[in-house]
Amino acid sequence: MSGGVVIRGPRAGQPPRPRLAWLVAAEAALLAMAGPAHAGLLAAEAAGCEQRASARVFVPWLDPANYVLATGGDAESVDGWALDGGARIVPGNEPWRVGSPDDGSSLLLPSGSSATTGAMCVGLEHPTLRFFARTAGDEMLSTLSVEVLFEGLGGALEALSIGVVAHDGGWRPTLPFPVVANLLPLLPGERTAVAFRFTPRGGSWQIDDVYVDPWKAR
Repeated sequence: MSGGVVIRGPRAGQPPRPRLAWLVAAEAALLAMAGPAHAGLLAAEAAGCEQRASARVFVPWLDPANYVLATGGDAESVDGWALDGGARIVPGNEPWRVGSPDDGSSLLLPSGSSATTGAMCVGLEHPTLRFFARTAGDEMLSTLSVEVLFEGLGGALEALSIGVVAHDGGWRPTLPFPVVANLLPLLPGERTAVAFRFTPRGGSWQIDDVYVDPWKAR
């Protein structure tokens, strides 16, 4: 079956535009929830905010930005992931193998499950999340919810929806999701510790090669 993964948001081929009204509203809501900065569990997990190697992995899809792999993002093992409800690593990589030609696995998300990446640091130069996804069943109304987790008031863990992927066939790269939590400097160097949670709605999904765009590296 032919088709691709679609995202509700910017039109295909266009980068996210931070001045769009919907994004401004999301940013304002996020800042309102944040309150005073206090380091919590995510900040502890992401301690050090190490530099990561970047690559232009989405060039075949006319995206020249440099991306860094999210913690556990290659989905070659459970390392770096918090899995719930039957989410698990399975054989079968996204077909382009943008991370490595030796990659051979992906993350299966059955209905009712969720998966959360390990923590990483983002800043104003890390504005977008992008990954590969496909539906693992025939449920036409199935969607995949994507959230950014961050630390708000008093270090309490908060979640903000940053997008939804809709059913549309086989493996495809998603469009970029804006990571608005990068507006909340918390750690040294004006960085914020975040993680990303993926939750299928109404069906099963597979995801692979989860990347974050370091804007300054373009």
